Formats: sequence, structure tokens, C-alpha cells
Amino acid sequence: MPEPIRVRGSVVVPEAELQWRFSRSSGPGGQHVNTSDTQVELRYDLAASDALPEAWKQRALAHLAARLVDGRVLVVRASEHRSQWRNREVAAARLASLLGEATAPPPKARRATKPSRGMVERRLENKKRRSEVKRGRGSLRAE
Repeated sequence: MPEPIRVRGSVVVPEAELQWRFSRSSGPGGQHVNTSDTQVELRYDLAASDALPEAWKQRALAHLAARLVDGRVLVVRASEHRSQWRNREVAAARLASLLGEATAPPPKARRATKPSRGMVERRLENKKRRSEVKRGRGSLRAE
């Protein structure tokens, strides 16, 4: 995979910071599966990376803490395709999307608002109306 992985905007992870490992995929596949290393494992040392701005790196370390190996290395595996090249593309895309989500700024806080007076009055009026309807049903059964 010669091209670097684009995280967001102009920020990219260079190929030099990625470690690729290949092994045999599990599952059925006939005689060919015993000789081809199609499973891809992509390792990225997030804590030691110089590609990400420091604020993004801290945000990503906090967001991906459960996925990190030894608290610093992000590992992505792909083995769903029979071709090593396709699995490399899938692993790179997964890493890019994980880093993109992890480095995204937190959403704006929601401002609490009050319902308008008219809305409160309409809601209470509807409740009274439903109550009357149900009370009317009850009196028919009592007779």
C-alpha cells in the first residue's frame, strides 16, 4: 500500500509509521488456502506517531483506549477477502475511519430549553380531553 492513510483534511499517516503483518486466514478454502498469506494485520503506534497533532493524538488515545495494545498500538485485522491486496485496502480504510472518528471534536453541548407556554397549555388541554373520553367510557360499563 504505497499511499499514506488520510485521517481528516490534510492530516495523513505516512507509510513509514505503519507495520503490516500477513498470515493465513482461517476457515475453509481448499488447497490454495494452506499456502497463501491473505489475512492482514495493520499495526499503528498511536502514542509514538508524529503524524497527528498533539490534541488529536490525546483525543484518539482516550477514545480508543479499549482497543489499544499496551495502551499505545492500534491493531486492525482484515481477512474477509481472498486477495491480500483487497484485505490491505480494507485494513487501511478501517484504520482511517477509526482515526477519523477518534480525532473528531466532541459535539456541541445541547442547550436546555423550556417548552413554550402555548405548548404546555395545548398538552394539558389534550390530557383533559382524553381523560373525559375515558371517564365517559367507564360510566357506560357501570350501568
